[in-house]
Amino acid sequence: MRRVLVLGGTGWLGREVARAAVSGGSEVVCLARGDSGAVAPGARLVRADRTRPGAYAEVADGRRWDEVIELAYQPELVTSALTALGEHASHWTLVSSISVYARTDRPGADETAELVTPRDLAEYADAKVAAELVSSERLDGRLLIARPGLIVGPGDPSDRFGYWPARFRRGGRLLAPETAGRHVQVVDVADLAEWLERAGRERLVGVVDAVGAAHPMEDIFAAVRATTGFAGDVVTADDRTLRANDVRYWAGPRSLPLWLPISDAGFARRDGSAFLRTGGRPRPVVETIARSLEDELRRGVDRQRRAGLTAAEETEILRALR
Repeated sequence: MRRVLVLGGTGWLGREVARAAVSGGSEVVCLARGDSGAVAPGARLVRADRTRPGAYAEVADGRRWDEVIELAYQPELVTSALTALGEHASHWTLVSSISVYARTDRPGADETAELVTPRDLAEYADAKVAAELVSSERLDGRLLIARPGLIVGPGDPSDRFGYWPARFRRGGRLLAPETAGRHVQVVDVADLAEWLERAGRERLVGVVDAVGAAHPMEDIFAAVRATTGFAGDVVTADDRTLRANDVRYWAGPRSLPLWLPISDAGFARRDGSAFLRTGGRPRPVVETIARSLEDELRRGVDRQRRAGLTAAEETEILRALR
């Protein structure tokens, strides 16, 4: 039986990856502290704190792993895993990010684009690049570097995509950014996990941007409106007005998720041809919207969120715009 080790596996993406590997008939072990939740049914959890000595003892037992999937990006964790397990893995997948690219102003850029220089490893992008570099040094010929774009779908802890189905479902007057010149590019978490499982099984190597199609933001909002049955009013505001009212880009508190400066237009318009060529099967975005809406209804559309505007903040800003 094929043996798969997921370094992580109790968080959102890790659980989906483990689920896909179990569905593919593999023996799946997840090495994690277990603080983020339970592993997928059929997978086995090995509890370990990777910052402590001996963390890999139970899985670095001399037997080979057909696949190791690394979900961490902190270089010290990535390096310790490579030291303990690198010689015992037939194939290794490092889940990185499109945040590693130095420029976000060039629509259509692909995997050959320039990366950031990893100067400050406390910065997410720098740490991701450093993790890629050390993995490449240790695993020549056995490494897949997967660079997902914005991962979305049921269970998303960031709220960057689900905010919009939930907000449109609530109805009323809705604040949105101007959409002209803006795009949205996402990959459904289930589609990404299935591709990662398949890529490992086929021992794919190299670098792939795992991104779905880029859609005009206006089309995404229209699809969300149709899916939710929204019958309220959408009030749009330009960037200057939103920033003057302390609305933040992209994610986090008091933000309008998915909204980026026009100067960063390339971030949501990367070339996804390598993902398709290597077996990526992104579902139609309307299906992901429907899946996200169902998840939001289950979790509560009025719940406290990590991203977006609260109802009170939105009302305050709308009043100011009048």
